[in-house]
This record gives sequence, structure tokens and C-alpha cells, in this order.
Amino acid sequence: MTERDEDGAQVSTGSTGAIEPGEAAEAAIPELVIISGMSGAGRSTAAKCLEDLGWFVVDNLPPALIPTMVELGARSQGNVARIAVVVDVRGRRFFDNLRQSLADLEAKSVTRRIVFLESSDDALVRRFESVRRPHPLQGDGRIVDGIAAERDLLRELRGDADLVIDTSSLNVHELRAKMDAQFAGDEEPELRATVMSFGYKYGLPVDADLVVDCRFLPNPHWVPELRPYTGLNEEVSAYVFNQPGAKEFLNQYSELLQLIATGYRREGKRYVTIAVGCTGGKHRSVAMSEKLAARLATEGVETVLVHRDMGRE
Repeated sequence: MTERDEDGAQVSTGSTGAIEPGEAAEAAIPELVIISGMSGAGRSTAAKCLEDLGWFVVDNLPPALIPTMVELGARSQGNVARIAVVVDVRGRRFFDNLRQSLADLEAKSVTRRIVFLESSDDALVRRFESVRRPHPLQGDGRIVDGIAAERDLLRELRGDADLVIDTSSLNVHELRAKMDAQFAGDEEPELRATVMSFGYKYGLPVDADLVVDCRFLPNPHWVPELRPYTGLNEEVSAYVFNQPGAKEFLNQYSELLQLIATGYRREGKRYVTIAVGCTGGKHRSVAMSEKLAARLATEGVETVLVHRDMGRE
């Protein structure tokens, strides 16, 4: 039997006791993904994508009930092997319980990942204004006041996230493609990396875990015959890597990433975004990102390559 709690989530009213030690061998603990992030950043789209991939999705579940949900999944005899839970500020009365719930899950050796949907203030304001809806936390204030309050509330959770997706410039289809890239595979890789080239004049990627700067290399923009091309062009790439320090940088940074990747795996972090920047995101950062992504792939890291600003000039 199910009832609805005050936040509208369906909750079982039957027996929900903890799994007894004798049941552990028969109870297969399901995989868990917690989807959170800024209101308007695409949590519902991310949840729908996982639902389409066969995940059991629960929207707006109070955090205190997450361990119970996992226990019920474990009792399903394998019928509920993957659970996704959307946690947001609509359940803010229960949000303080999230930390305790995560600790309980860790104590029970539950494999859990946190996906955090991020977006810029400008993009969020445009989205709320386009649908003519108030922000859940703005109260009597403005939309930007609600966004600021939500950022403050979610700051610690964002820091704990395994995967941060910035949806500022993404449409629905692009967000679904990102989710598919991370969750559609039959086998979970040890570590997934996104290598992203970008231009500093367009701003830093907000979802980057690591940022490196290629502006110490001469800019092909100032070579007339190379200016029209991008770092994907063989001549541009050869020009970049024939510069003093370019190959050394690639080799030494690749070695550093091996050390970081080992630590990420040890700490259970499964996703990393590496941003490689130059002035316009057209030549140096593109060429370096291509080589760096190829290095990571040969080392067994599943890699997605994104050239954020190529073509904007």
C-alpha cells in the first residue's frame, strides 16, 4: 500500500525494516543515483533520461527516505537494480537529513553517485521568465534572490557531486546526450573524463574540475595561413606542438593526470572534467585537448571530447 507524503512523493506504508544479516546474501543492493542541482537547470530532463534507460526513478523523495527506498529495492529480487532519486528544494524541510542518509548508505556499502545540474544565473532567470513561474525560494523577492538562496543551500552538495553538468548553453537534446554518454553503457567504467577546450575570453567552464592554460604557447592566430583553421587541422596541430614546451607540457600533464586518476578511483570519484584553455578556444586548446584525450583513452580512461567555443569566432 502507498500514500503520498506532504511533498507529494509516493511512500510505502508496508514493512520497511532494515535488511537482516541472514537476508544479505539474497538481497542484491541496487545501484543508486541522486539527482540534484539548481531549479531550472534540467533535473527533470536528467531523470526522464535515466527512466528511459531502465532506471526506477522517484521524484522529490524526502532524503530521509532514501535508505528505505534502497532497502525496498534490495528486496525486489533483482527487479529494481538501479534507482534514481531526485532531491530538490521543494523538500527543503527534509534537506538537512540528506547528509545523514548519505552516511547511512556509505555504511551499508551502497554504490551511490550524485549528479548535480548547474546553470548560470542569466540562463536560469531566462528559463523562469519564459515559463512565467516563480523560483521555489524567491518568496516575496525577485527570481535572482531565490537563485542566490538555492545556491547557498546546495553549495556543500555540489562539492560532493560525482558529476556536475552545466546546462547554461545546452538544449534538452544535448543534456540527454550527456546523460546517455554517462549512463547508457552496459558496464560502468572505472573513470570517465570529459576533456573540454575553451576560450578564456568566453569565460571559464563552471563544471570544470581541472583547468589548464595553453596561452604560454605562440598563437597560430597570428600566422596568416593558419588563422582560418582550427586545432583540428594537421598543420595547426603541428605548429602548436613544434613550439618549445608543448610536447613537454603534454607528457608531464598526462603523467600528472595518471596520478590524479588513481586518487579519484581510490576516493570513488567516477567523473572528471578537464578544461584546456587558450584565448579564443580555436587553435591551441583544441590541438592540446585532442592529444590529451587520446592519451587518456590509451590509458583506459573512457573519454568524451568537447570543443566548447570552436566556431564562435
